[in-house]
Amino acid sequence: MTVNSETGPLRFGPFEVTSQVFYITPHSFALVNLKPLLPGHVLVCPQKPHKRLTDLSAPELTDLMQAVQRVQRMLARHYFTSSSSSSSSSAGEKAEEEEEQTGEDGAEAGQTVPHLHVHVIPRIHGATAKSGDGPGDKIYEMMADENGNVGGALWDREQQQQQREGGASSGRPQPGGGFPRIEDADRQARSMREMEEEAKLFRDVLGRLDREES
Repeated sequence: MTVNSETGPLRFGPFEVTSQVFYITPHSFALVNLKPLLPGHVLVCPQKPHKRLTDLSAPELTDLMQAVQRVQRMLARHYFTSSSSSSSSSAGEKAEEEEEQTGEDGAEAGQTVPHLHVHVIPRIHGATAKSGDGPGDKIYEMMADENGNVGGALWDREQQQQQREGGASSGRPQPGGGFPRIEDADRQARSMREMEEEAKLFRDVLGRLDREES
């Protein structure tokens, strides 16, 4: 369900964020970001202030992933709608076209194997922290170049096998999805009015999706 005047208060950790929230489910909510890295950078959170994914119950985990999927579809509708899409296309066809263009996952996010997967990266104190001698946020840049090219590594292994058998293949997956680094010092906090306007915009887009799918 979308947020209405009876909703609230909603808290993100110790912070009250009710007016930034644009989507609520039985166990989760989504809110716009104070300092987004890119347009459409939003947060989807469990309603209970769990600290880790492993703390969620099975119903909470299912609900959270369904909320993430719904928000992704909404963002795809808003940011990636093709102007060339036929007006006669069904809602399902349009949704598929939009999700093909989204940069939240797929090739534009650096996915080199067309099979959904999630990266879980331990942040090790003293080794991968933002300060110190460790790689810090460079690890994300490494994921977007050859170091993180899972598809390319699998292709290389298969190519070696085919060469031994006298065959060959083409089309090695290429890494991608990298964006220019955005340092915290360069990110400007938005006003409450800006965040509330964006939250209303996303609620409207979700409402249109609900009407099309009903």
